[in-house]
Amino acid sequence: MGRGTKIGGGIGGGIVLLLALLFGVNPQLLEGLGGTVQDPSAQSQGTAPACRTGADADQRLDCRIVGTVNSLNAFWPAYLAGYNRQYPQPETVIFRDATETGCGAATSAVGPFYCPADTTAYFDPGFFQELVDRFGSSGGPLAQEYVVAHEFGHHVQNVLGYLDRAQQDPQGPESGAVRVELQADCYAGLWAHHATQPDPASGQPFLDPLTEQDLKDALSAASAVGDDRIQEAATGRVTPEAWTHGSSEQRQRWFYTGYSTGDINQCDTFSAATL
Repeated sequence: MGRGTKIGGGIGGGIVLLLALLFGVNPQLLEGLGGTVQDPSAQSQGTAPACRTGADADQRLDCRIVGTVNSLNAFWPAYLAGYNRQYPQPETVIFRDATETGCGAATSAVGPFYCPADTTAYFDPGFFQELVDRFGSSGGPLAQEYVVAHEFGHHVQNVLGYLDRAQQDPQGPESGAVRVELQADCYAGLWAHHATQPDPASGQPFLDPLTEQDLKDALSAASAVGDDRIQEAATGRVTPEAWTHGSSEQRQRWFYTGYSTGDINQCDTFSAATL
């Protein structure tokens, strides 16, 4: 895929310009609207300075992103190997303000997204505070880790051949786009289920046992980026025909399906009679 390929879904989707930019439309649509790259040196790939311990991840958001990425890259290869599928490791870019991607130039207004053209997940840490301040999500750690795991879910979909269905059927309450996003939510829950179990390599779990509050945090983030909630806040009405990511209830339910079952077969949103 060449430059200009649409990104593999941001964490949410809106119907007015500001919300569309925030939640991950094609970065090329930002030309003349979202600014240009001002400080390319602000981005870092795959690592953040001094992110070495669990305490670093507890205290610093960039380190939490890195730690979550490392966990996802440890979990998915072994899990998919059980289904005779390989997991080519994606790249990760943590940036501030703006960055260049295989899908075009992007600013922090886009929010987290996955670009299939360069198989890279992009994160601006400033988004996570925006998620709390503007959309009312919890700021708890699992809320943030859910966002990272969702974008890596898009990489898994790219590997398994599901991701293109979003572009083939881009909007509507039963659309391919909605099914792709809900499946990525389910994959995020699947990771959360297994992340509390001992890693075969280290013998240590990535996450401590999750509390009820941890789950509430993740479900709060999933709810905050539901199409119905975003539409209601933006226009005062809900228009399912314009949905691209699913309702708040659907996003919560599919995350919880992945978390409660730990089974990728339960994340088949494309065969689900109801979403």
